[in-house]
Amino acid sequence: MAGTIRRGDQRQFLNTPLQQNPEGDEQIAVLQRKYGRRVLLSEIRKAGRIPRIELSEKTGISRATVTTITAELLQRGLIEEVTREDGGTDSRRGRPRVDLKIRGSAHLVAGVKISHLKLSLVLIDFEGRQLHGIENDMDQSVQSPDALAALIAQTVSELAQAAGHSLEQVSGVGIGIAGVVEASNGFVYWSPSLNERNVEFGKLASQHLGLPAFVDNDANLVAFAEYSFGLARGMPDFLVVTIESGVGLGLMIDGELYRGTRGCGAEFGHTKVHLNGALCRCGQRGCLEAYVADYALLREATLTPDVDVSADPAQRIETLLTAARNDDPTARSVVDRAGQYFAMGLANLANIFDPALIILAGEQMQFDHLYEEAVIDAMRKSIIRVDRDPPEVVVHKWGDLMWAKGGAAYALDRVSDLALEKMSDHAA
Repeated sequence: MAGTIRRGDQRQFLNTPLQQNPEGDEQIAVLQRKYGRRVLLSEIRKAGRIPRIELSEKTGISRATVTTITAELLQRGLIEEVTREDGGTDSRRGRPRVDLKIRGSAHLVAGVKISHLKLSLVLIDFEGRQLHGIENDMDQSVQSPDALAALIAQTVSELAQAAGHSLEQVSGVGIGIAGVVEASNGFVYWSPSLNERNVEFGKLASQHLGLPAFVDNDANLVAFAEYSFGLARGMPDFLVVTIESGVGLGLMIDGELYRGTRGCGAEFGHTKVHLNGALCRCGQRGCLEAYVADYALLREATLTPDVDVSADPAQRIETLLTAARNDDPTARSVVDRAGQYFAMGLANLANIFDPALIILAGEQMQFDHLYEEAVIDAMRKSIIRVDRDPPEVVVHKWGDLMWAKGGAAYALDRVSDLALEKMSDHAA
């Protein structure tokens, strides 16, 4: 329900008058109550701690309804009252004023980031505080869906135990995976981490875990994390471009992630930059990713002198970049081409979406060739010119545990929805 009402329509819907139609009025009241719970819980989470009167002012929900709904949330143990930090008292009742805040112990959720050869996990409480994090190496980068789901379940259990809890105390797990994902049901059409296509991976992970698993494209979860507690906190419209083993895009529009009708929306890495060009791991040719991702650079690095093909991938990329800085013509050509295509791609994003902010994130942010000033300048020169500043471009060097926290933030949102759905739908 929440996803079908735009932010600008919120107050109008919540205050829609009833029309003395018993059946219709009851349905509207139920929907108002459901949406009101979600809005208030979200606002309390965003504020950290907030008095009821301010909740009413910020959301446009009447004070009486705020009182009724927050009483339900208190009864369910999702929020709690805390004494005001200023120590003031209620002049009418002579008792300390109270704020409302999320009750951290209400639920525990885990977030998982599936990388090339590593699983990164974090455990957070219902308030969003990180309790523990672990990273485990994987023997192979491509696995069967069942094997990967079993490994995730085992590692989540290890995470919970390391934090002093059991797997049964975890309410949900958010999983970020590269590829094309239909987040509504955790269906993975294709992922470089799986040896099969068209997998009900959310359902499979839930079976192994014995609790709800929520799967989404990993770049989407980075955007969700940036919106929840990162550089774009509370910003309704922005882009996150992720660069690591592949190239991803998380697109936030009006405070909602944009995924497209098939889960294929925002597949920035698979936009075409060269007709019949280099082979991409998705099976097509000429994708942006096939020129700027780490596997593309590693492929080209074999043409460069002094590259040890047996060395660690990061070392081979660094050797390539060092050769380019030293004006080796082959290395310079590879790096320049990657920068040109990346600048072209960023300019296309800016021209289509006109965001205020573009965040570049990921493992490959340790290398500066894709965000050096020449690349950003090339992007700006290709953007439609108006008498306004171009989008701000910032670099956020997230580690994999922070990516996992994006999965946890997504799980937190979904677990919150499940908790609210369990509440009575009868209007007071």
